[in-house]
Amino acid sequence: MTWRLSRTALTIMVIVALLTAGIFYGAYHLLKKAQPFALGEHCLIKAPDGTLDLDIDQAQIAATIAAVAARRGLSERALQIAYVTAIQESKLANLPYGDLDSVGVFQQRPSQGWGTVKQLQDPVYATRKFFVALEKVKHYKTMPLHQAAQAVQRSADGSAYAEHESSAKILSAAFTGRVPKAVHCWYPPPDKPVTPQPGEARKQLIRALGEDAAAKRGWLVAAWYVTHAQKYGLREVRYDGVSWTAVAGHDGWLKDAKASGSVRIT
Repeated sequence: MTWRLSRTALTIMVIVALLTAGIFYGAYHLLKKAQPFALGEHCLIKAPDGTLDLDIDQAQIAATIAAVAARRGLSERALQIAYVTAIQESKLANLPYGDLDSVGVFQQRPSQGWGTVKQLQDPVYATRKFFVALEKVKHYKTMPLHQAAQAVQRSADGSAYAEHESSAKILSAAFTGRVPKAVHCWYPPPDKPVTPQPGEARKQLIRALGEDAAAKRGWLVAAWYVTHAQKYGLREVRYDGVSWTAVAGHDGWLKDAKASGSVRIT
């Protein structure tokens, strides 16, 4: 009788051990799958209309489009038209290929006079060309976003742009700087030490935004720097009482008594 009880107890212990091992095994693999999102390269865009997840390359494109729009003195609505177009055409990616000879963020065609392949794979140039064409569209300021986009792009299905209007409004609110602290990014530390290049980062920002605008558009500038921090090895962006740091990028913008009314990068 005693042997039976011991064997039963042993059986129960084995079952419990197997179940426990199974639970830990499943949890381990779930965490492993979640790790690239939690600790990998990513940007979070938060605005009153909703939240978007972008990879860092997409966020850089979104920030650059906003900077070019600001330099041209365009409205947020014009920026939204550019966003619905870029999302539909390339998912905010600087593509080296496309339908026929289309390339770049807006999938513009060299054969149609938009520029050379090299020029169109420069997001600043491609965005400028898009806005030049948009400004020639009569009543684009009052047209539905998708109709204005189609008037520029003349794609096979112009209605597809309408699917991205809610995303475009979130992006425009964040990257124009109308909504403060709306953009933050995170990425793992580099394997080797990286020398910060704040001078080069500022040079590229001014190329898109212009010298005068860079001094006046605080949150647009701050968001641009955060999205480009990994590229230029920036460690910290400070502005308006808060700061974002590369080592704690996932935490977003945190209070910082040293952050002034001018954007500072290191």
